[in-house]
Amino acid sequence: MRFELAPDVEEKVREIVRKLSQQHIDLKHVKCVRSYGSKSRATARIWGFPKIWQKALGLQPHYVIEVIHEKFDELDEEMKTKTLIHEILHIPKTFSGGLRPHRYFGKKIDSRIVERLYKMLKMM
Repeated sequence: MRFELAPDVEEKVREIVRKLSQQHIDLKHVKCVRSYGSKSRATARIWGFPKIWQKALGLQPHYVIEVIHEKFDELDEEMKTKTLIHEILHIPKTFSGGLRPHRYFGKKIDSRIVERLYKMLKMM
């Protein structure tokens, strides 16, 4: 598998975060990469930086959004945006380096919330 930085995806993530007023997200600590040759069924995924690594290395929390070239780059712009919204929703309000699961405390990260946020984004 091969990885490369994805500045185009990073710019799209920045735009989404700004427009949807996700102030808890520190964009200096969110990076995007494009992977090639993944066997994953996912279109994209997000990686957190666990607290133990933060402590051991003396670093701040970070997140990496990985887009799978073979799947993500084939999507139309609407689906790319929705995919990135979904991944952004996994970043907790605490920006701790951990990840929010699809279901947490009765709230969900699902297609309904992604669709609602996408519609809000399109109105801006």
